[in-house]
Amino acid sequence: VQLVESGGGLVQAGGSLRLSCAVSVTMSSLNAMGWYRQAPGSERDWVAVIHSAGSTSYADSVKGRFTISRDNARNTVYLQMNSLKPEDTAVYVCYADLPRRGFSPPVRSWGQGTQVTVSS
Repeated sequence: VQLVESGGGLVQAGGSLRLSCAVSVTMSSLNAMGWYRQAPGSERDWVAVIHSAGSTSYADSVKGRFTISRDNARNTVYLQMNSLKPEDTAVYVCYADLPRRGFSPPVRSWGQGTQVTVSS
């Protein structure tokens, strides 16, 4: 499974960006897709997930500001980020969980990441 992110960039505080993550397989074959982010000198933090059934979850730090969605026809997941803050500055990395047979945990694939910088 290959993932390619796009849409990062530089934005002022209060602004918006939309990240895209295109996956190389049919989205219906996946358990879930989501986003992590990693700021310099910090650990990777989970941001949001969209499950195969369409349910979504968010980290408390982005709830109400970020929205994850998908376009099955394009095999693409989006992260709409509004009311951006300087503390949202990070490399945003997309992931996809491919199920395995039986009770084995899914296989997780990662994108290469896209930089988001929010200036104050």
